[in-house]
Amino acid sequence: MCIAPSRRPGIVLGGVFSFRAVPVGGPELSDSYQLRIEVPPTFPHEIPKVTETGQRIPRDVSYHVNPDGTLCLGSPLRLLEIVRAKANLVSFAMEFLVPYLYAASHRLRHGGSFRFGELAHGPQGVIDDYANLFRLQDRTQVIRVLQLLSKRPRIANRAPCPCGCRRRLGVCAFNASLRRCRGVASRSWFRAHAAELGGSRNEPRHPSRGGAPEPSTRQRPPELTERCR
Repeated sequence: MCIAPSRRPGIVLGGVFSFRAVPVGGPELSDSYQLRIEVPPTFPHEIPKVTETGQRIPRDVSYHVNPDGTLCLGSPLRLLEIVRAKANLVSFAMEFLVPYLYAASHRLRHGGSFRFGELAHGPQGVIDDYANLFRLQDRTQVIRVLQLLSKRPRIANRAPCPCGCRRRLGVCAFNASLRRCRGVASRSWFRAHAAELGGSRNEPRHPSRGGAPEPSTRQRPPELTERCR
């Protein structure tokens, strides 16, 4: 792949992306795709957008393609957490892009569902993934977590804990989960994301660095042994 011309800020990579991957307990698979990868100037604080330009992957939700044509590589918060920790494009490709392309290629060749399992496409899939991430039970709790992450800690800590313990967040052990996430994104990002998933529309929505991402998700697959170029 090489740098492609673009009038947008950041870097755009275009060309053929080739990979060979061997999932644990699965068959080896090699394939190539024509891709366009838009790397925002705020990377790794914002996720790159990937579009498959060769028209091999069907443009529908069953292949986890967003309405704007970009590939859904995972739930936004999980993507940000890992991308910010690794902070380089190679890790982004290995952690998310190669597993997605492997699953797409496997389905195109053999049919069936995505190789590694999948969550619902759209907001419900994100809610389900976050409920698993935070070990919560329902949508209301997940939205409340995102809303609390949009507030300053000293304000959020006075609120009832969303885990359902009936104590303040500041004195509950669940607070450690929120502290870990505060460095992943800005308060405005969490505010916009909560509204995007169906939270209160009365709170002002501020665009984060690039705004809240399209709410669609795919489960993160098990570890792969992969090579790409």
